[in-house]
Amino acid sequence: METAVWVVQTTLPGDWSEAMVGEWCFDLVDAGLMACAHHSKINSTYRWEDAIQSDPEWRIQCKTSENSKQSLIDEIHSKHPYDLPMVIWFKAETSSDFAEWVNEK
Repeated sequence: METAVWVVQTTLPGDWSEAMVGEWCFDLVDAGLMACAHHSKINSTYRWEDAIQSDPEWRIQCKTSENSKQSLIDEIHSKHPYDLPMVIWFKAETSSDFAEWVNEK
């Protein structure tokens, strides 16, 4: 039995309202690209255009199946508001019950 899921992470602009972030996540769940998402406010520090920036952002953590992973990544890239969005993914071990639920989505 599969005991792994894929976690795909990205960030969204910190000036977005919680409702906007929720809608962005809802659309990806509704499209069947992920089982669920967590979103939370964070502060990011990074170098951009030769300057160090520090800005509030929303961290989005998506749980998806191996079959949906690439489609989810592609959709994030296509609808993301940043010129160069941070999109990372990794395989995560979990309980067989949770993996089954994620993988059936």
